Amino acid sequence: MTKADDTSSRVLVTGASGQLGSALIRRLGGVAIGLTRADLDLADPQAIRDCVRRHSPQVVINAAAYTQVDQAEQESERCFAINAAAVEVLTEACQNVGARLVHISTDYVFGEPGQRQPFTESDPPCPRGVYACSKQEGELQALRDPQSLVIRTCGLYGHGGRNFVETMLRLGQERDRLRVVDDQVCTPSSVEQVAAAVLWLARSRQTGLLHVANQGATTWFGFAAEIFHRSELAVELEPITTAQYGAPAPRPAYSVLDTSLFQSLGGPGLSAWDAALAEYLAARSSS
Repeated sequence: MTKADDTSSRVLVTGASGQLGSALIRRLGGVAIGLTRADLDLADPQAIRDCVRRHSPQVVINAAAYTQVDQAEQESERCFAINAAAVEVLTEACQNVGARLVHISTDYVFGEPGQRQPFTESDPPCPRGVYACSKQEGELQALRDPQSLVIRTCGLYGHGGRNFVETMLRLGQERDRLRVVDDQVCTPSSVEQVAAAVLWLARSRQTGLLHVANQGATTWFGFAAEIFHRSELAVELEPITTAQYGAPAPRPAYSVLDTSLFQSLGGPGLSAWDAALAEYLAARSSS
């Protein structure tokens, strides 16, 4: 558990060892209480209540989630326990101590076939698959509290975690040829830029639902091509379909998020996805 140095600041971050959670903790420094899976079992409702009551935070940022999209098809009970039931308990616990909940959600709540315009916050979700349905249910639970904020984001990558960028760089060192899905359109997003936006929003009075992601859109194939181009790795890429990839769980064919509402608030900038990637790779190579 990462403890706050300043006990007057009470920001509690769940999922503190994950990509987004660890980025939040780095930015908050000594003003947060970071809880990992070992510190708090989100499948244990009483543990959640006791934890929130004990720390009595002013803000809770729930960056924890069950994210094994394919495995969720066989572990629906655990997936819903963490992504939905735990959020219900966390929302009530926050209300009991007067804390504000900032809950992190996903672009996967959108699975409508044929969509080709970025989704706004007012567009109705159409989740497909256990993971996506559990995340939408978690959103509904969080939004039962009018003081809560739900933030949807997409395709996070960053330092110290398993993500698409790091996987591609590893495979690019091991193989000369890779097959990558080219019919899923989304917006890969820098966890550092998203973390900055999340913290800005956590300190604001914004409530409800917001989309936070980098700008533009690409496919996983297009993202991989840009990764290898900027990394100067000679890898032959073959575009394949989602059906050819054969994953057990369905994926959205198009899940680009419209971030106009967030941008109108005057918060931290969110760059184009390729510019964010270039920044990440440059920082990675110099570290």
